[in-house]
Order: sequence, then structure tokens, then C-alpha cells
Amino acid sequence: MNDQATAVALVTGSTSGIGAAVARRLAAEGMRVVVNSVSSVEAGHALAAELNGRHGDGIAHYVQADVSVDGEGARLVSEAVARFGRLDVLVNNAGTTVRIDHADFDAATPEVFRRLYDVNVVGAWQVTVAAMPHLRASGDGCVVNVTSLAGIRPAGSSIPYAVSKAAFNHLTLLLANTVGPQVRVNAVAPGLVDTPWTADWDDVRAGVQAIAPLRRSGQPDDIAEVVLAAVRAKYATGQVWAVDGGVGLR
Repeated sequence: MNDQATAVALVTGSTSGIGAAVARRLAAEGMRVVVNSVSSVEAGHALAAELNGRHGDGIAHYVQADVSVDGEGARLVSEAVARFGRLDVLVNNAGTTVRIDHADFDAATPEVFRRLYDVNVVGAWQVTVAAMPHLRASGDGCVVNVTSLAGIRPAGSSIPYAVSKAAFNHLTLLLANTVGPQVRVNAVAPGLVDTPWTADWDDVRAGVQAIAPLRRSGQPDDIAEVVLAAVRAKYATGQVWAVDGGVGLR
């Protein structure tokens, strides 16, 4: 990748949890960072201000956009490039889910499938397509998709969610096979991570702690470290790294 002092990263869905940890980690490396959310506008501006205060005024900028809406991904990328003049790293972290017991077929409606696909797959696709000319121009651009262990194992918060993340994993491979050598595309697939999203998932957390070799659920910083590793991994593309405390071994 280009000199980190000039590199620009766009992190979708980055006002809390994993996305915020990724934004902080990339900014700590000297990258300029575009923070994004669909609705947490105040939190987005606050995080950008935090990063500017900590790492230098102008290092971070917030853009509100709903990646699942046609045209919004392209606008997000355009605003990022207009602000910083380039784009080197795209982290597709924006995502959503709904908890539905896997045996409850009636609750897993077509509307649920469509909503999750619109955000988790189509949204990431739209942002990536818009970003690709800029990532190619970077000379060493990269995409890191934040997927889920639910896309690898028959588990997860709901069947529609797991299926959308499996599609996202495969999209990672298809993109990597298509956009090299100018752009690398990899994915990080977290297991359970303690975020505001999962704060009340005590039953799931207890299960992970009982079976995982590392005996704990993940923290956002755990995932951010692997995202950074994927950004730095110049000879890796088309990989999906499970970051799950070893749950996948059991």
C-alpha cells in the first residue's frame, strides 16, 4: 500500500463497535479516515472530532449515507474522494441482522431476507463498485470485507443473516479473482464480538465462553487488528479469515 501518511481509508458503518475500532486503528497508523453511518450522525461527527483531536486536524471526516440505497454508496465514495483527493482502502463494515430462531421459518420472511441482503451484500457491492476506479488508481488499493463466522458455519443470529454473510464471503473471492493485480480483496469473519449490537446476547456469549478455546467472546479491537493485518498483507487476496477465539474448531 502507499505511504500510510497519505493513504485514505473509507470505513462504512463505523460509528460504534467494530467499525469505530477499525477507524481508530487505521487513524492511529496515520491514515486519513472517512467515518460513515446511516443514522448515528451525532456519533459520527463525535468520532471524527475525536480522531482529529488525537491524530491531527483534518485526518478524519464523517459522511452520512445509507449504503443499501441506490446511489448512496456512490455519493459516499465521491464525498470521500472530494475531501481527501484519493481512496486507498475500503472497509465494508456496514451490516445489519435480526435474531430469529433457525427453526422459526415463518419469522424469516422474504422481507427480512431482502433487508439483510440490501445492506449486507448489495450495499457492500455498490460501495465497492463506486470505489474501484479510485482503488485501482491508488496503485495498491485494497478492500477488506467484515463478514461473519455465520457465513462459514451453520450458525448465526438468523438464517437470513447467515446466508447473506455466506454470500458476502463468496463475493470477496469473486472480487479478488477479478480486480487483481491492482486491488486486493479479503474478508475478516468475526465470531461473537461484544458491541452495543450484541450487548443483550447473554445466552450466546455464555455459549461462546463455554466452548471457545480462548474462553471469551471477541472485542472490537481484536477485529480491528486483523483488519489492519489484511490491509498490510500485500501478497494475500481472496482470503476469509475467521477471528472467533477458536469457536470454529469445536
